[in-house]
Parts: sequence; C-alpha cells; structure tokens
Amino acid sequence: MNPVTQWCCGFWRDDAGQDLIEYTLLMTFFVLATFAFIGSGRPMVNAIWATANSHLDAANHVGDGH
Repeated sequence: MNPVTQWCCGFWRDDAGQDLIEYTLLMTFFVLATFAFIGSGRPMVNAIWATANSHLDAANHVGDGH
C-alpha cells in the first residue's frame, strides 16, 4: 500500500476523535434549533417591543404635560 492509502485506512479505523465529532454535531443541531425557534418567535418579540415602546412613549408625553 502507498502512504496515502495507509493514512486513509488508519484514519478510517481510528476512533479517538469520534466523541469530539459527535459532540460538535450535537451542538450544531442545538444551535440550529435555537435559531429556528428564535426566527419563528420574531413577530411575537417585535409585537412586545412595539407595545412597550408605545407605553413608554405615552408615559413620556404624560410626564411632559402634553
């Protein structure tokens, strides 16, 4: 076997980094799921901020005497 083939076979059989790869894939899944959840909740968050902003704006005008 040539050195490249030997390296590929050794790399294929070696499972020393398997846990690291599994944890990385799991973390990637959680990050993508979190982004999907946040993306789907964006309209609700925008509505909450708009309501809070309107209440603060109204309170500001009441405090100014308008």
